[in-house]
Amino acid sequence: MATAIIDYDAGNLTSVQRAFAHLGHQAEVTADPAVVDRADRVVFPGVGAAGSCMASLRAKGLGEAIRRAVAADKPVLVICVGMQLLFERSAEDGGVACLGILPGTVELFTPSDRAVKVPHMGWNPTTLTDSVLSAGIAPASCFYYVHSYHCVPGPGVQVIATADHGGSFCAGVRRGHLAALQFHPEKSGDVGLRLIRNFLAGDALRP
Repeated sequence: MATAIIDYDAGNLTSVQRAFAHLGHQAEVTADPAVVDRADRVVFPGVGAAGSCMASLRAKGLGEAIRRAVAADKPVLVICVGMQLLFERSAEDGGVACLGILPGTVELFTPSDRAVKVPHMGWNPTTLTDSVLSAGIAPASCFYYVHSYHCVPGPGVQVIATADHGGSFCAGVRRGHLAALQFHPEKSGDVGLRLIRNFLAGDALRP
């Protein structure tokens, strides 16, 4: 089964590829929409700002490749900034129109407690409710986060993970074979590898 990791100049690709290789699964890093179209599974990671990330997706034709993968109901794993770009609009960079695959917005953390720092960086207990992705993962396991903005899903979006940073926030959503996570499973040790293994488990993400 071919897996494509989308390269849109948003970093962190080597860590993602190594995590898959550690599990004995070779994944191809690619900026070619045609390779994404041929892949059986797609990984849409990301580290960076919404404005530059969207500009790169548009320039490379990868935004449409992501739409096609989702429309075809391929298993698609989306990570960090990738998750934010699925929504309609991000408040980052003065306001950025995103892919609009899912209804909702992306907003800056504005905690009332000054002791709660932004960006949110480090390990955080996470409630993961998706029975497929959470298989073999203990409740409230810690995953690794690096972000200043968080997703606010619109009506009808299935929230599958939450965490707390000055209040509860959405840390993961699901639609069919599409699973999007705010945290970095590839940087989250054994629990992150287990989650990736669950993603790779055959037809596991079929609802």
